[in-house]
Amino acid sequence: MLNNHAKLMQFFSVADGVTGRKKLQKMIYILQKCNVPFEEKYQFHFYGPYSEELTLRVEELCNLGFLQEEKEDKSNYYQYNYKITSTGEDFLDQFLLDMPDMTTKVGMLKERSSRFLELVSTMFYFDDLPLEENIEKVHTVKPKQNYSHEEIQEAVTFIKKLKDEDK
Repeated sequence: MLNNHAKLMQFFSVADGVTGRKKLQKMIYILQKCNVPFEEKYQFHFYGPYSEELTLRVEELCNLGFLQEEKEDKSNYYQYNYKITSTGEDFLDQFLLDMPDMTTKVGMLKERSSRFLELVSTMFYFDDLPLEENIEKVHTVKPKQNYSHEEIQEAVTFIKKLKDEDK
């Protein structure tokens, strides 16, 4: 059980802060699809793949004082920022985790918007489909996002780049 918490703490340590709950969900899912051994279960939700397990684990880590959650008022919504605490670093130091180096991937993901990561994670969710069907599916399940041809192509290139990082 604590092993999964420690894996998340390793992520937060590498990420050095994450802004946004949606972005956090998408980052962990994409890393999972890139063979980083996170074990949270995902299902398709309003904003693409979503894990209730991840939400609960993050809440537990905040309650334990291992993560700091900062709620920022953005006039019409709240944005949440997450950062590992020194107590969290101490907790992490007690584990010998067999985790691949995710520094480059995390950096690539942090640079991107939540909207873009929502597209990428949705494409990963339907990665069992041939590319053209995958793109069709994205337009079907995400019609309000109105992703352009350029955004789709950028996501395809980004996914390939992420997968090439594993080689």
